[in-house]
Amino acid sequence: MKRIRAIVSGKVQGVSFRMYTRAQARQLGVCGYVRNLRNGKVEIVAAGEIEQVDALMEWAKYGSPSAIVKNLEIEVKTINDEEFAGFEIRY
Repeated sequence: MKRIRAIVSGKVQGVSFRMYTRAQARQLGVCGYVRNLRNGKVEIVAAGEIEQVDALMEWAKYGSPSAIVKNLEIEVKTINDEEFAGFEIRY
């Protein structure tokens, strides 16, 4: 199992980035959430099998069709007691 926190910057708000991220994560079987940050970036917290989480991060380098991803910062987190039931958009 792998758990990450990623910060995506660029043109990532107002381009359906969260919706596409949720769809991609669900397709891959990854749990967690995605949310917009006040500074214009997007945060992704994802947990799942290593290959699945890595595939989601590979997708996030490009994002939704209208997104322009300039930077993707990934921090590997320790697995803790926080359980995710699926993948959601948080507000």
